[in-house]
Amino acid sequence: MDYKKIIKSRETRLRILRTLDFIPDKTMIKMQYFIKTGRRLNLKNPQRYTEKLQWYKLYYRDPLMQQCADKYDVREYVRSKGLGYILNECYGVYERVEDIDFDSLPDQFVLKDTLGGGGNSIIICKDKATFDFENAKKQMQKWLSIDSNKKHEGREWVYQGRKHRIIIEKYIESNPSEGGLVDYKFFCFNGIPQYLNVVADRKFGQKAAIGIYNIDFEKLPYVRNDERPLTFEIPKPENYDEMIEIAKILSEDFLHARIDLYNLNGSIIFGETTFFPGSGYMGFIPDNFDKIIGNAFILPSKT
Repeated sequence: MDYKKIIKSRETRLRILRTLDFIPDKTMIKMQYFIKTGRRLNLKNPQRYTEKLQWYKLYYRDPLMQQCADKYDVREYVRSKGLGYILNECYGVYERVEDIDFDSLPDQFVLKDTLGGGGNSIIICKDKATFDFENAKKQMQKWLSIDSNKKHEGREWVYQGRKHRIIIEKYIESNPSEGGLVDYKFFCFNGIPQYLNVVADRKFGQKAAIGIYNIDFEKLPYVRNDERPLTFEIPKPENYDEMIEIAKILSEDFLHARIDLYNLNGSIIFGETTFFPGSGYMGFIPDNFDKIIGNAFILPSKT
């Protein structure tokens, strides 16, 4: 079922989901999994990566995950690991739009919802002279007005009860001829990076291109069925081994974490940490990759 064609507005879909807050997590996750994948969710003996992510949501709780899911609070965790040097420059974090002094910001900057995910939780300013400040303020106000005491639309517990804030960071310049700003997303299991998504060719109005690689940086013959496939080669960074080591360090405390890094002319920059990529509702072509990556996700004793 392509529910996005039936209900085209994302905001409308989110409002509907919030009215269903009373439905228990397990029931809601089973419903969402079936609607979005067309399969029944196996929680008793999960084999697929997408199934294990649902198990992870429901049965695994570590308060440290809440800190690291927050785009501002994770910075302290990165520093605690001796990796403060990979943090992007932060111009401030705010609980109210009115407190932001836009005049003091540089000509280029990035606004983010500290608890947001995807393109709907980021605003990029490339030129203050032409930037639509009023529209940006309205969007940020929407972020701040989200009631985090209500359950997350994908029932991702790490966001519940935490306050949405605005973080402002340095805009990272990129080279369009090299795929733009390339994002290296390391899928780590018990502190061991095993796969990565390479995201490039970001264009306004369409999805970025995604390639799936093994940890040796060999492109695999699999694609996400909900994303645009990467059709050109991305060169392996010269300091790729250092990126792997950083991903190991930042994921070592977690059963599973995706560690996102940028690499700009050899300078590694931390992006974010994600525990439930795609909320576990993505699909792959061919489908068997869901089970292949699922084999790397070793769950503890079932609850």
